[in-house]
This record gives sequence, structure tokens and C-alpha cells, in this order.
Amino acid sequence: MNTLLNFQDADAFYEQLLDAHAGLEPAQSELLNARLILILANQLGDSALLRQCIEAAKTLP
Repeated sequence: MNTLLNFQDADAFYEQLLDAHAGLEPAQSELLNARLILILANQLGDSALLRQCIEAAKTLP
């Protein structure tokens, strides 16, 4: 699992993510995040890797 910056353009991704949340109510924003997580998890598709990612997300600062 790679926890180092691995984006081609991290700033552009962050801007797209912020734009996607613009104008949403908190519940809509949470739903967008949940959907995005599931879509990205499906792209990985590896259960062991997903488990590692969940654990890393719980412990990274």
C-alpha cells in the first residue's frame, strides 16, 4: 500500500473534490463522500488492500 503522494496533479483533484461539494447540505456531502469511496474501492477491487487502506486511514495523522 502506498501512503506517499502519488497524484499526477493533487491540487487539481482537491479542487475538483471541493467543487463537487460546493452548495451541498452536510447530508448530501456525506452521501457524495460515501459514493466516491465505494466507486474508488471498486476500482482497487483488492479486499486485502482495501483493509490496509481502512487501517491506514484510521491511524494516519
